[in-house]
Amino acid sequence: MNMKVNIAGVELQNPVMTASGTFGSGAEYSEFVDLNKLGAVVTKGVANVPWAGNPAPRIAETYGGMLNAIGLQNPGIDLFIERDLPFLQKYDCKVIVNVCGKTTADYCEVVERLSDESVDLLEINISCPNVKEGGIAFGQNPKSVEDITKEIKKHAKQPVIMKLSPNVTDITETAKAAEAGGADALSLINTLTGMKIDINKRTFAIANKTGGMSGPAVKPIAVRMVYQVCNAVNLPVIGMGGICNGDDAMEFILAGASAVSIGTANFTNPRATLDTIEGIKNYMSKYNIDDINDLIGAVK
Repeated sequence: MNMKVNIAGVELQNPVMTASGTFGSGAEYSEFVDLNKLGAVVTKGVANVPWAGNPAPRIAETYGGMLNAIGLQNPGIDLFIERDLPFLQKYDCKVIVNVCGKTTADYCEVVERLSDESVDLLEINISCPNVKEGGIAFGQNPKSVEDITKEIKKHAKQPVIMKLSPNVTDITETAKAAEAGGADALSLINTLTGMKIDINKRTFAIANKTGGMSGPAVKPIAVRMVYQVCNAVNLPVIGMGGICNGDDAMEFILAGASAVSIGTANFTNPRATLDTIEGIKNYMSKYNIDDINDLIGAVK
């Protein structure tokens, strides 16, 4: 049974990876999960300098999911290269570094710093607010998406995955813009903007007022968007959004995703990634499928 998939020339031993921001940089989960068994570990977002993140409270549970407004708190690229990358290099899985920034120059600085490091792929989080454009996220304007993709590609040694925001009218427009800018792959969806109000305190459940919604409740939206994007561009797609098990992952793969990321599920089940790999194997056995690649985009 072949579980290997290819993302922009990088071969993963299976299509299951972690979703950025839910798995630290791997060390936090290594007592629960054998990282050698994962297709890839996707790190938490890394910026050119440390970010303090947003004021607390920063997370809230919702029906079928959660909201987060962590604000991409991270220790910055220096500490990441010194501490986190050497840890991940001890394992046999691929390493994908998620990059965030406040300006295009910020992103390019991180990408350049990673060019000589043992990193397999870069995932660019363009749901960050663009401070030069009044705080609108890079990923909400197709022109911005194309421009930042072009700039990053000038500096990147590794293949570039652009992570798309679902908070747009038509996600195929931003997908095509990333493709036009030279992206090597796409990942989607990032979180959907949501809000929760504490009716007893008569205030917002999250200090930031709004937060990114994730978890099982968003899965049908994510599957639909992945299907649309896979049929709009000729790039490998990594699907995510509410995946908890092998059956969930198979929906994304059948919709066209070459790989999947598991995020929120790690919080309720630290072994969700391994359970999903097992679930995909069971699905393949049940239907006598020898090669996972035969299932990618099988539903038209």
